[in-house]
Amino acid sequence: MAVTEVGSQIEIPRWTAVELEQLVLELNPQVAVFDCDGTIWSGDAGYGFMVWSIEQGLVSRSASDWIDTRHRAYMAGKVNELEICGEMTQVYAGLREAELRSAAAEFVRTHVQRNIFPEMAHLLDTLRSRDVTLWAVSSTHKWVIVEGVRQFGIPEERVLAAEVRVEAGLLTADLIDVPTDEGKAASLRRVGLAHPDAVFGNSIHDLAMLEIARKAFPINPSPALMAAAAGHGWGYFRPAAAEGVRAAVTGE
Repeated sequence: MAVTEVGSQIEIPRWTAVELEQLVLELNPQVAVFDCDGTIWSGDAGYGFMVWSIEQGLVSRSASDWIDTRHRAYMAGKVNELEICGEMTQVYAGLREAELRSAAAEFVRTHVQRNIFPEMAHLLDTLRSRDVTLWAVSSTHKWVIVEGVRQFGIPEERVLAAEVRVEAGLLTADLIDVPTDEGKAASLRRVGLAHPDAVFGNSIHDLAMLEIARKAFPINPSPALMAAAAGHGWGYFRPAAAEGVRAAVTGE
């Protein structure tokens, strides 16, 4: 097991894929909860789908201009995570649910599946073979997440993601849930999972649900989550594909 230095003094264990799987299986979890973007696959599927759906003409010009302005404000720190995740779901108000589900399936097939981390796919398949109950929790909108985790046997009723109300087959702007930050832990508590056995996440927005787990598994952690993991005494795992991207960006 390697160690990584965080700051000037604290070291955090870095697990190999074999060590990660061993730690998870030794826990003998009955329930395992996974974030998705950056944890199961690389990239931000929510933002990617928004851009792609605009290019496909699913969103009106006025709506696309509005969400583009809001996302730029988010990147500038003027809109918070909860707001932008909700608005990136509300932008589809007025569309037929069936149409958006079909679009999400196509997007996942052509843009998300190729970015799934092989090590995480193997772990998910292993847990599924052991009858572990798997949940997905994400601030990306629900249609994309449902399609993204379908291959791992996670049914829609065990997906907690950004969601709006549907009336007469049409999407509304009425938000049902936007699980991010403390909202992820709150969403889990609402479905009776106050302390899930194992939780996997990659960003500081996953910290609240990692903290309620019997054992937390930071995956491909952001710098902020890495610092929090060090404070909690957690280890972490970085998939090989994610390490390649990190090296290209940092020059390491």
